[in-house]
Amino acid sequence: MKLSVIIITKNEAAHIGDCIDSVAFADEVIVVDSGSTDETREIAAGKGAKVSLTADWPGFGLQKNRALDLATGDWVLSIDADERVTPELATEIKKELEHPRADAYKIPRLSNYAGRWIRHSGWWPDHVLRLFKRGTARFSDAAVHESVQTASPVAVLSAHFLHYPYADLESHIAKLNHYSSAAAAMLHARGKKTSTLGAVGHAFWTFVRHYLIRRGFLDGKEGFMLAVMASAGSFFRYSKLLLLNKQNK
Repeated sequence: MKLSVIIITKNEAAHIGDCIDSVAFADEVIVVDSGSTDETREIAAGKGAKVSLTADWPGFGLQKNRALDLATGDWVLSIDADERVTPELATEIKKELEHPRADAYKIPRLSNYAGRWIRHSGWWPDHVLRLFKRGTARFSDAAVHESVQTASPVAVLSAHFLHYPYADLESHIAKLNHYSSAAAAMLHARGKKTSTLGAVGHAFWTFVRHYLIRRGFLDGKEGFMLAVMASAGSFFRYSKLLLLNKQNK
């Protein structure tokens, strides 16, 4: 069974090399780049990836579908540049594809934050559907928080990805700002309404959910930071939605 790995990128020079190295067992690696100004494309090409450049940014879901359309393998593994396939996961994938139990697979993901592996806070086990038989699945067209959509049976692998989502606090804040703007625009397009009290309520509930219900307190100071940042992201999202609704009255 031929396996294609698909990755979308923009300014991922710090990550893309190690990411591609971790999937050296794949038959092809497809990188779709949306205009990097660093050496992302050069590094990827140097690692043997097939690199494609797009002139626009349609959102995460549609961009990943572009990468999917370029894949030629029987199976597709979608990963992000800040993720790594462990040797254990590589072995399990190769073995599984010899005699597949299903047409799609969820894979647990272990994330690192500020040097700590997060095992609570709703971050573990973070099962993501990333491995599937080509032709049986597509990505949703969501601008952010896209997901793989399939009507086929889904199984779960036991080995996990490693995930390095934020290089530092500044990059976390920058992503929160970007993602909250995209999410607010998406909610606005759907006709979603909110209020100042609603934005505060969402932020408060997000903190409670992450820190208490999902036991983020067991992740130490990093768990507290994650809960605060998640709360801030929720507040930004609904505050921006409130402003969009006000501007378009």
